[in-house]
Amino acid sequence: MNQSFTNLFLLLFCMIQKAITSSTNFGIFINKMIDIQDFLLGFYIISFFLYFLQGLKKTTLCIATSLTSPPPPPPSSSWFFFEHAKNSKNRGLGSTDNQEDDSVTNNIPQLQEENMFCEVEGKVGDVKAVTTTSSSTIRLKKRPGKLIVPEHYPSLEFGDVDKKIDRSEEFEVVEGRDYYLASKKGKREVMEDRYGVLLNILGDRKQAFFAVIDGHGGQAAADYVAENLGKNIVKALEFVGDEEDQLEVAIHHGYLDTDKEFLSQGVNGGACAASVLFRDGNLHVANVGDCKVVLSRNGVAHVLTTDHRLSREDERFRIESSGGYVHCINGVWRVNGSLAVSRAIGDLHLKQWVISEPHINNFPLSSDCDFLIMASDGLWDKVNDQEAVDVVLKNKKNSQESCRKLVDMSLGRGNRDDITIMVIDVQQFVASATG
Repeated sequence: MNQSFTNLFLLLFCMIQKAITSSTNFGIFINKMIDIQDFLLGFYIISFFLYFLQGLKKTTLCIATSLTSPPPPPPSSSWFFFEHAKNSKNRGLGSTDNQEDDSVTNNIPQLQEENMFCEVEGKVGDVKAVTTTSSSTIRLKKRPGKLIVPEHYPSLEFGDVDKKIDRSEEFEVVEGRDYYLASKKGKREVMEDRYGVLLNILGDRKQAFFAVIDGHGGQAAADYVAENLGKNIVKALEFVGDEEDQLEVAIHHGYLDTDKEFLSQGVNGGACAASVLFRDGNLHVANVGDCKVVLSRNGVAHVLTTDHRLSREDERFRIESSGGYVHCINGVWRVNGSLAVSRAIGDLHLKQWVISEPHINNFPLSSDCDFLIMASDGLWDKVNDQEAVDVVLKNKKNSQESCRKLVDMSLGRGNRDDITIMVIDVQQFVASATG
């Protein structure tokens, strides 16, 4: 086409040159130019017609190419299953159109089995090409397996999950007869502190039992001690007299029986405990581990318990003499490199060395006895004995507020452990004993 235009322009140029050279005068030249204009008009018409023919030729070639192109590739496996399921609902499970459709239908179970395996396993990978023994062969194009996106459930969002587990703001305040309690969860996943109260023991208002329990390795031991330690001590009291040594025997058996019963369950974990028994104007205090009982007498703090920690030389000697070993890790002594207390209820795997023998102390009540503070080590690791007594004395008319302030004081000094604090009005039992 381009060559034709070139030839026409050359011919036109030659005609113009010949007309100019052959003209004898200007008039003849003008006549020749008019003939040339007519020629150019005809040339424009012919050029437009040739351009139209060229476009028609291109259109014809495109149509011819589309008619002679090969058929498209077979559909992918995921499309095949979707279309088959949709068509099955429309035409029924038992209907077929022709022999070719029957061949495809007969291959469906095998194809579905391959696809289901990929989805159940939850893996993203190639789907193997599947062939059948029938005359009609279906080959599936290799492609990544179907990725299943789970439905959206707002109740299972991480934010929601993170709120149920992390309950660091959990705070419990209890006001009971003759006592007040505040308990706050630390940074652990679960709260492992517990407490126990028994009033009017054997129908006697002069008798009452209180306990604070600090569990470790889970909640099981703390729950069991809170439920059964007081009951086991009361049960033992039924078989002893009022002599002081007999009462100590009953308390001793109560601790050992609770430990034995819990160990028989084969459950992991253990618990420290401190307990007080008011009976006939006397205070009987017992403990295993590092829970502590402090008596305020005329505003002065008196510690009535003994901490069972590996920092005590006699406790380290006892453990090493029985075949165990103690090791100091980051400044904390531990039994066999594990537990930081030397006595507790439970701890089956360390029972040979971590015994449940309680330390027992008896103290006669008098009018100068103000109150008791019982607490887990979450308080005593950050607040000393006299500080705690002073806080309660400043809020003597509101012991509940005293418990709150002690919790806040411990937290303000960096405590991350569970905290349980119980303040007991000793004067109520002094009045009962003398009345």
